[in-house]
Amino acid sequence: MFQCRGVQLNAPTRKCMMKFLHNMLILLSVLLMVQSLGILTVAAAPAPAHDPVIMKESDQFYLFTTGQGISISRSSDLVNWQYARRVFNKAPDWTFKEIPEFKGVLWAPDIAFVNGHYFLYYSVSTFGSNLSCIGLAVNETLNPQDPRYKWDDLGIVIQSTPADDFNAIDPNFIQTDDGRAWLSFGSFWTGIKLVELDSATGKPLSNPPDLIALASRPGVEYNPIEAPFIFKHGDYYYLFVSWDFCCQKVKSTYNIRVGRAKEIAGTYFDKDGKSMLEGGGTLVLEGAGDMHGPGHNAVIRNGKQDLLVHHMYDGTRGGMAVLQIRPIYWDADGWPIVGDPLGK
Repeated sequence: MFQCRGVQLNAPTRKCMMKFLHNMLILLSVLLMVQSLGILTVAAAPAPAHDPVIMKESDQFYLFTTGQGISISRSSDLVNWQYARRVFNKAPDWTFKEIPEFKGVLWAPDIAFVNGHYFLYYSVSTFGSNLSCIGLAVNETLNPQDPRYKWDDLGIVIQSTPADDFNAIDPNFIQTDDGRAWLSFGSFWTGIKLVELDSATGKPLSNPPDLIALASRPGVEYNPIEAPFIFKHGDYYYLFVSWDFCCQKVKSTYNIRVGRAKEIAGTYFDKDGKSMLEGGGTLVLEGAGDMHGPGHNAVIRNGKQDLLVHHMYDGTRGGMAVLQIRPIYWDADGWPIVGDPLGK
């Protein structure tokens, strides 16, 4: 007789249990093999992410982040994320031609639904350089099971060279109530810019593009401001930006700032009335405890709730960049206050 924790099992029962354990071991081995091959990748919350932006289609949320070919994950609840695929198996050929030192990692995507298509903007650059481009890809759907699913790359939207005083990365698309389309972008150099787009093509209306200055930090070494995101709430456009430095794990000093304006082109002022062109910016979120360098945010509206989407560097995971999504509450004067991350 076989005995386990004082329970005696006869031979048939023992045989059945051994078969069950054998089958469970086989199943576990298969799951581990599938995960190692990248067929099944379910990220523990918070999901790894850098420069996140989210778009909802049907009952699924799609997360786009910096990565080789741009990484896509999906979720039904904004908490549990499953890696899905890349936008590109390989970055478009033109990216390597325009940026000779480029290694294939596409930065800081932004996505919008425009005239029945998804416009996906992305950045092509290298650290510390303004030899940079913003590209555009389009798709009819985000669902990879849909037969229409296909990303078509439309090439360069705007670019900068060392002869320019701006840096063409970190794009954010917005369409105003009158149907006009705009792209904000910028990193360091002379700060954040805005350009009007042709809403049909997703590219600048004029050539060369007519750039409008939105925000800067004059007098601060390196002018560390980047990653604009414009969001309409009530009568105001809110310009979110990231100050200081990313990409240094737990030493990252990123923090999120905001100003607002009645017109898309500004001028944007912070809560104290200081122009963002003169270094203004009301603090939205900064590092605390094991949350280091929160930044590069997007804002989405899910039902009636506005949400701040951003990455931070997690001190409990060696400074890994991970996703956080926080509810936004608007105070009596219309300024954003953020709550605790979803899933906490």
